[in-house]
Amino acid sequence: MKSFFRLIFLAVLFFGFAFEGNIFAQTTSTNLPEWMTQPLSLLDAVNVALQQNATILKAKNDLDASYGIVVQTRAIALPQLTASGQYKYNQQSAVEAIPFPGIEQASQNWNAGVQLVQTIYSGGKLIAALRAARLTKEQALAQYQTTVQDTLLSTRTAYYDALLAQEQITVHEASVKLLENELEDQQRRYKAGTVPKFNVLRADVSVANERPLLIQAQNSFRIAKNNLSNLLGYNLPRDVWEDMPLDLSDKLDATPYDVDLPSAIASALQNRTELIALRKTEELQKLNIVNAQSGYKPTLQVFAGYSWFNAQYGIPPPPLSLDQKFQGYNLGAQVSWDIFDGLLTHGKVVQAKSNYEKSKNDLADQSRQIELQVRTAYSDFVEAREILDSQKTVQAEAEEALREARARFDAGTGTQLDVLDAETSLTQARATDVQALHDYDTARAQLERAIGEDMIQTVNDNP
Repeated sequence: MKSFFRLIFLAVLFFGFAFEGNIFAQTTSTNLPEWMTQPLSLLDAVNVALQQNATILKAKNDLDASYGIVVQTRAIALPQLTASGQYKYNQQSAVEAIPFPGIEQASQNWNAGVQLVQTIYSGGKLIAALRAARLTKEQALAQYQTTVQDTLLSTRTAYYDALLAQEQITVHEASVKLLENELEDQQRRYKAGTVPKFNVLRADVSVANERPLLIQAQNSFRIAKNNLSNLLGYNLPRDVWEDMPLDLSDKLDATPYDVDLPSAIASALQNRTELIALRKTEELQKLNIVNAQSGYKPTLQVFAGYSWFNAQYGIPPPPLSLDQKFQGYNLGAQVSWDIFDGLLTHGKVVQAKSNYEKSKNDLADQSRQIELQVRTAYSDFVEAREILDSQKTVQAEAEEALREARARFDAGTGTQLDVLDAETSLTQARATDVQALHDYDTARAQLERAIGEDMIQTVNDNP
């Protein structure tokens, strides 16, 4: 009897866990993001990356933080308003006696005031600060755009990689099906006594050799989808471990793309955001020379304020009251000039000039690197286009060769090896064609990035 109840208890636990797991799976599936529950186009992937990609979000944080730098840089040119106040009590023995009979100095005193100070001239610092604030903002924006463009290129490449893996599964599934049909045909022929057992074994080996390629393609597709999901800023649920529900709606294609290399280089040198940021850096370093040289020149400030303070002297008794106060405004100007600062300014000028020369060298070097990127990307694109063009008729020819090999085998003028070779050649032709399409699309995306084209706009123009 105890064993019976123990079995019932275990059964309840088992079905309870199974039911809970089913509920959890349903909850997980319903909590999937919208873009994962419907066919995902390349344009959709780019838009999701713009909203969720971690690298882009961090770059956005850096862009927001740069606004604080802009405000700090501009602060030197704006007026400064300060308020101050003080209360002080002195022990009577610490109060200096007034050398006049009947007059006493207060042991308690207070004062308060506000003052507005505006720098009129600071050796060129004011104008330099306003220009530096603008350049800093433009530099930060260019750096943010660089991060966005690089991330979107990675997203496009990951999308193409997933499409390639998906197409490779189709190719190898078709190949396995083709070889299985060949195996079934040889088995029928062997049973009929028209072919030897060797034909069946050879066909069986061909099927066995093709299946690992299909398994590898399926694994590559899983990894490619995981990589794409990571770029889209999505954390996969822990229970999704076998395969993720991601359906790609676009296909690899060969949309024509004409580009002139000299024009592409000129466009890259003008539009690449990396160069724009370095140009802003160069201008900022030049302004730093102005800031450093301002140490040789005087500083002129004007100020205006209003102050309150209590009476300091009186005739006791009664004791001096804190309510006895004076108040009024004050105006003025002040000049300061460091005649000799121990060569501090000279050192700052030397440093600023060296940094300026370095920024010029950085810009020149990056320009050469970008030109090299354009030339390399252009060469890779031409190679991918030529390989793609060479594959236009190969697949059709491979299919025709397979038909002829089978016809010759059926007529008794060909061998089974000819049929298997033709089937292998057809699979290779299909795989090469898919790879060529992938390489073309990837090379085009990299060339567009090297030229400095907007990754979002190119996707919109070529959905």
